[in-house]
Amino acid sequence: MAKTKIITTDDILLVLCNSMKSVLSSATAHEINYSAMVQKINKTCLKPDIGCFVLFDGGFSGLVILNFSAEAAMELYTDYMVNMGLPANELATSHTADEVSDVMGELMNQMVGDFTGAIGHELHTSITQNQPKMLTINKQVLLSIDTNLDRPQARRVTFSTSKNNIFYLELAMDKTEFIKLPTFEEREKFDLDTLLEEEKEKSKAPAAPKQVEATSSADEDLLAELGI
Repeated sequence: MAKTKIITTDDILLVLCNSMKSVLSSATAHEINYSAMVQKINKTCLKPDIGCFVLFDGGFSGLVILNFSAEAAMELYTDYMVNMGLPANELATSHTADEVSDVMGELMNQMVGDFTGAIGHELHTSITQNQPKMLTINKQVLLSIDTNLDRPQARRVTFSTSKNNIFYLELAMDKTEFIKLPTFEEREKFDLDTLLEEEKEKSKAPAAPKQVEATSSADEDLLAELGI
C-alpha cells in the first residue's frame, strides 16, 4: 500500500520562506538568505524600526509579520529602487520616509502573493490576503489574529541581506496538516514570466514570405503563357 505524505505547518512555513527569498532576491538583484534554524515562539510582535503585517484566510488562516531594522529596510529599499532604474541620489535617506514604507509594503504584497500562488499549486487549496500594513515604530507591539484558533502555532525565521543586515519573519497560524493521498496529482506550474518571454520571442521571429512566393509563381505563369 502506498504511503500518504503529511504536510505540516513547518512545510507551509518553508514555502513562505522560499517565496520571500525568491521575490526579494529578484527585486533587489542581491542575494537574500534565511536561517535553516526555525524558532518556535509563543506570540507574534511588531518590532522596531519598521513592522509590516498581512492577514490571509481561506483554506487556512494566518498572520505574517516582517520586522526590519532601519538598516535592513534602507538597504532593501535602496537596492530595489536602483534596480528599477532610479538614481541613488534621488532616493529617501531615512527609514521614516513615507516612500520607504510604501516600497516595503509593495515588496511584502509581492512576497505574500507569490506564497498564496505557491500554496494553491502545491496544496490544491486557496487562500486570500488582505492589503499589507506598515508601521514605523520605536516600541514592541503585540499582534495576534482576530479569530479563534484551536491549536495556534507561531514561528520566527531570521533573514539576512547581502550586507548582513538582519530582519525577521514571523508566522502565526492554526496547527495544520494536509494529507497527500496516493491519488494526488501534481499540477503543471503556470509561469507567467516564461509564457510572456516565449510570446516575445515568437513576435521577433521573421514571418515566412508566403505572399511573395505566391506572387512570384503567378508572374512566371503569366510570362510562360505569353511565350516570354
